Amino acid sequence: MGVEEKGTRMLKEFREFAMKGNVVDLAVGVIIGAAFGAIVNSLVGDVIMPVIGAATGGLDFSNYFTPLSKAVTATNLADAKKQGAVLAWGSFLTLTINFIIIAFVLFLVIRAMNTLKRKDEAAPAIPPKPSAEVELLTEIRDLLKKS
Repeated sequence: MGVEEKGTRMLKEFREFAMKGNVVDLAVGVIIGAAFGAIVNSLVGDVIMPVIGAATGGLDFSNYFTPLSKAVTATNLADAKKQGAVLAWGSFLTLTINFIIIAFVLFLVIRAMNTLKRKDEAAPAIPPKPSAEVELLTEIRDLLKKS
């Protein structure tokens, strides 16, 4: 078996692998997941965290940090990172809240999908009405059985 023949076979196997439903579904899921992540980040950063900040007197978690060096004297996280090592626990808290929200929304979506799936499985499938030709052939068969 030559190199060219092996390459052609490998390309054919790769094409078959890439065109399987699971791979395409996974790619679509990753793309939708990235878009969904952006929406959730906006929800947390632009809606939920400002409400929490307003309820706690202007608290903004994303800017909270603990300096790990005496050289850090800045009052905001961006400047503090430029001055030295900081423990950005506010950013971590914000990302943790993002994760909890994403996990909860995914739970609700999967729960709804499972409920719909159970309804589909519970409802018996109604067989389609036979065509006119099939009905006619059935009548002929029944008449022939009687004779």
